[in-house]
Amino acid sequence: MIGVFIIGCEILFWVFVLAGLSARYLFGMKRTGGILLLCTPIIDLLLIAVTMIDLRGGADAGFMHGLAAVYIGVTIAFGHRMIQWADARFAHRFAGGKKPEPAPKHGAARAKRERQGWYRHVLAWMIGVILLGVMIVVGEPARTGQLKAMALQWAVILGIDFIYSFSYTFWPKKQAG
Repeated sequence: MIGVFIIGCEILFWVFVLAGLSARYLFGMKRTGGILLLCTPIIDLLLIAVTMIDLRGGADAGFMHGLAAVYIGVTIAFGHRMIQWADARFAHRFAGGKKPEPAPKHGAARAKRERQGWYRHVLAWMIGVILLGVMIVVGEPARTGQLKAMALQWAVILGIDFIYSFSYTFWPKKQAG
C-alpha cells in the first residue's frame, strides 16, 4: 500500500511541476503556475502523514516505510533544483528563453558541482534520518528495526557518494585533447 502511495506521490510531483510550467509558459498564467509549483511540498506532507498513520495503526515498518522518508529527504534537498532545471528547459523550449548552460564536465567547475551535489545528499540524509527516527518513535520500536537498518544502509551509500563526489576534487577530470 505504501509503495503504491510513494509511486503516486512521485507521479503527482511531476504532474504539478508540468502543470505549473505549462500554466506559466504555455498559457501565460504566471500566478497560477507559481501556485501549482508551490503545491509540490503538500505531496510530501501527505506522504509522511499516510506513512505515520500506517505505522501508528500497527503496521510493521518495512522497506517502503523507510523509502517514504528517503523520498521526502531527497525531495526537500533536491526538489527545488529539479524544478529549476525543468523550468529553464521549459522556458527555452516554449517561451524563447535562453538555452540552459550544460553541466560542467571538467576541472574545478565539475568538482564544485559534484561537491554541491554531495552536500545536498547529506541534507537529504539528515532529513530522512530525522523522519526515520520519528517513525521509530511513532511506531513501536519492536516493529521498526527495518527503519534503523535503512538509516545505516543510506549512510553507507552517502559514504560511497562522498568518495565519488570528492574524487573530482582530488583528481579532476581533464578535458580531452
